Amino acid sequence: MREGSDQSNNAGSIDLNKENGSRLDSPQSSSIIEQLERKGSLSKAEYIQLLQDDSASTAELIFEKARRIRNQHYSNHIYVRGLIETTNYCQNDCFYCGIRRSNRQVVRYRLSGEEILGCCHRGYEMGFRTFVLQGGEDPAWTDEKVAKLVAAIKHRYPDCAVTLSLGERKKESYQLYYEAGADRYLLRHETANDSHYRMLHPPELSLEHRRQCLWNLKEIGFQIGTGMMVGSPGQTLECLADDFMFIQELQPHMVGIGPFISHKDTPFHDALNGTLMQTLRILGILRIMLPKALLPATTALATIDPIGREKGILAGANVIMPNLTPQEARKNYMLYDNKKSTGLENAEGLIELKKSMREMGYEIVVSRGDYAGFCVN
Repeated sequence: MREGSDQSNNAGSIDLNKENGSRLDSPQSSSIIEQLERKGSLSKAEYIQLLQDDSASTAELIFEKARRIRNQHYSNHIYVRGLIETTNYCQNDCFYCGIRRSNRQVVRYRLSGEEILGCCHRGYEMGFRTFVLQGGEDPAWTDEKVAKLVAAIKHRYPDCAVTLSLGERKKESYQLYYEAGADRYLLRHETANDSHYRMLHPPELSLEHRRQCLWNLKEIGFQIGTGMMVGSPGQTLECLADDFMFIQELQPHMVGIGPFISHKDTPFHDALNGTLMQTLRILGILRIMLPKALLPATTALATIDPIGREKGILAGANVIMPNLTPQEARKNYMLYDNKKSTGLENAEGLIELKKSMREMGYEIVVSRGDYAGFCVN
């Protein structure tokens, strides 16, 4: 597949507009999309106007542009990351999260350093060249333990990237991880609207601090990732526009989004889930805004739709994160109900995943899969 070639012909076998019911086609949407492609930015009012247009024609325009833009920078390459869920202990009590501190139904676990290194060994043999260490904000994982583990992984697998997703830490802590060899850090802001943030989180957590953590990470030199839940309780189009404005300002290297999915043991247990279509549209808009970004087709997409991951790729995503966590622990890392963690979401399904992507016209690439143009130390 030549550089910059268009994959739009592959969309015919998967209807990304299947869920669209309303047809509020705005004649201004195409010009707004063109402006976003040209400038990489919009006003808050323009983002709201674009989000209000849920027509099939506008969605397809977004998806076509997203695929073309992604292919210009990454050809038909899809990068895989080996996800390792290190611990489901968490000191926080976020109202939407299944591993929140006050949930007494969770069977808690912590992987040891040797268990995590074992996951990396297994993943390396499968072909993974990025390992994502994700966990709750667990006080037992001290800065020294994290740094020691990162250094051990980088020593054993110097051709691999290490991504951390361990929540809010002090700037000095992030600096220590970076000096130990960590390459990337994922910290989803979840919502950039302050009043909405307070609806989703307990009083001791603040949007201001979350945002500052992201700026600290970027200043240190990490490839940084942020993101949000789509369709979370209380979210409005204005909230989503605030998300776009923050992402536009931050210019992250990665953005992870997925539909909100409720968990039975949280205060939002009976809240409506986010929709596939809205998530896909936002994914496409993000690709147009951030042409070089690493955008995952998340597990949450696969959870709400059997081919949600494939639809995410066709909406502009270029990263998939199969799970390397040991099965016994994996079943207890449930941020939301019915989390998909088998089949193609399982690292053991990598061969089948490669076949699935090839049938769509894409190739799984064995490499670190860094942000296009990022200078790696």
